[in-house]
Amino acid sequence: MEPIRQVMKQMIHVSEEELNDFLSRTITKTCKRQEILSRPDAIPNEIFFINKGLIRVIITDNAGTEHTIHFALENQFIADYSSFLQKKPSLYTLQTVEETEVVVLPRSLIEWGYKHLAEGQKMGRLIAEFYFMYQDDRIKNSYARTPRQRYDSITDVFPDIHNRVPQHMIASYLGITPVHLSRLKKQKG
Repeated sequence: MEPIRQVMKQMIHVSEEELNDFLSRTITKTCKRQEILSRPDAIPNEIFFINKGLIRVIITDNAGTEHTIHFALENQFIADYSSFLQKKPSLYTLQTVEETEVVVLPRSLIEWGYKHLAEGQKMGRLIAEFYFMYQDDRIKNSYARTPRQRYDSITDVFPDIHNRVPQHMIASYLGITPVHLSRLKKQKG
């Protein structure tokens, strides 16, 4: 529980009593590699905090092709946040890339935190702002940066990603083919 405890303390002012009460309502779960945490067409009712490991967010197009749209690493919260907030069915799949330990925060706990943590509303706002800025940067990068620029900056967003994720997932995230990714890697070396 130490990683989520530290992250929450960095985000908001929270007493040990509040923190202990909040965290006592969570569940820690170890997931196998490639385990599905959230599926399309289901309403997401939990947010995950990653203690250890890596999760990718996938959207499948109408032709059945998977596209990696996000990676989440240690010390990050992850969910289909928009669907979670709107209580609407998700379009995303959340899948572990490696063995991953998560803290599961059910909807009932999030709502409890808004009511009972002195700065629970602030924490929710800060998480929402982080996702907004990430998505905004993602859109800007997709349209205003070349594949080379996106490739060169991926480790700024996801440190050590090349050693943790198969190349085809990185290519998918960058919006290029694995062959194009291979060419970019050769040009860099």
